[in-house]
Amino acid sequence: MNLPFFVARRYLFSRKRKTIINVISWISLIGIAVGSMALIVVLSVYNGIGELTQSLFNVFDPELVVEAREGKSFHIADGTFPIQEIKRTEGVGEVSEIVEENAWVIYKQNEQILFIRGVDGNYLRHSGLVNNLSEKSDYELKNDNGNYGILLGGNLYFALGINHLDINTPLTVHIPKRKAGLGLTIDDAFNTQYAMVLDFFSVQNEIDSKYAVADIGFVRNLLNYDSDEVSMLALTLDSSRSVRKVKEDLRNILGDRYLVKDRFEQQPLYYKIYSSERLGIFIILSLIIIIASFNLIASLSLLIIDKRRDNYLLQCLGTTKRVLRRIFFVEGVLISVVGVLIGLFMGFVVCFLQQQFGIVKMGDNFIVDAFPVAMHLADFLLVFVLVIVLSMLSVWFTVRRARF
Repeated sequence: MNLPFFVARRYLFSRKRKTIINVISWISLIGIAVGSMALIVVLSVYNGIGELTQSLFNVFDPELVVEAREGKSFHIADGTFPIQEIKRTEGVGEVSEIVEENAWVIYKQNEQILFIRGVDGNYLRHSGLVNNLSEKSDYELKNDNGNYGILLGGNLYFALGINHLDINTPLTVHIPKRKAGLGLTIDDAFNTQYAMVLDFFSVQNEIDSKYAVADIGFVRNLLNYDSDEVSMLALTLDSSRSVRKVKEDLRNILGDRYLVKDRFEQQPLYYKIYSSERLGIFIILSLIIIIASFNLIASLSLLIIDKRRDNYLLQCLGTTKRVLRRIFFVEGVLISVVGVLIGLFMGFVVCFLQQQFGIVKMGDNFIVDAFPVAMHLADFLLVFVLVIVLSMLSVWFTVRRARF
């Protein structure tokens, strides 16, 4: 049997003789375990919140969008845009046309500035927005009589003071005319259309405070767009290929004139903030591991002092100082490994119980009742590597400076 490992294991797990040094060693182990557990729990909760928020954005944001690199709009039927090639691309399921623009809306005495998104029927069928409407009805944004309807974000709906029982008051929508001056009247400066408010959707606070959804023809009329003119194309993918591969193919087809954005690129600010906060939390909680490593330095130093007689006997039997250093190095590594494994297991148990039973609640008026948790294998590996690296550095520094 390997001598350093055998002696180190006896020092840590022997039951014949317990001293204050052994207690301090186990305190170091418990500190590492608690720190590891805290890292796993917090990272898993952050993952859960991130995935929940992303799922809400996914209701509104397409899997991929195609936008012009320059300008607000582009034509898809002018013979130069490869629309048919995009539709034939492997992995692309549905292609939806979208027109977006800022708008000024008025309902009775209330008014708001919002971002109106004109969509076709494919978008409503595949986005999942219908499931987030207050009435969960399958509305038609344009009826057979040529009248238009509009769906508002929940925050906008209530800010405008809309009464769902008042079915006769339309929403007035103004969009500035292109290449027009200010003018003396609203008619000179704005294109104006009227639409009935059908319902409101609740997706995510940022979206609910900003967006309205209407028929694409309605928005095109307000913008004086041609029938093939769009702000972007929204692509729904099938499961045959990954988003990354489809994105690469589309970029090769479209060249440098157009941008292909996935969901992360459609909401860059949110994902940057989320990643930065997660990194900050990880660094702050890593301080717990660093403090536990300091405790490991102290306990290992005391253990070396306590085992001077044993060290002398081993040297008399022919053990070199190098082997003695390896004994205490292995001792420190054992404390770290056992501690981090216990911590990872405890973190897994806590997260599993939260997933299954929702022990810690979020309170009323939240989308979910309990804190969401999502455990990722990468987080467990990251915490394990972090603890082992920090602990090994601490142990190596302690053992190297020790005198035998």
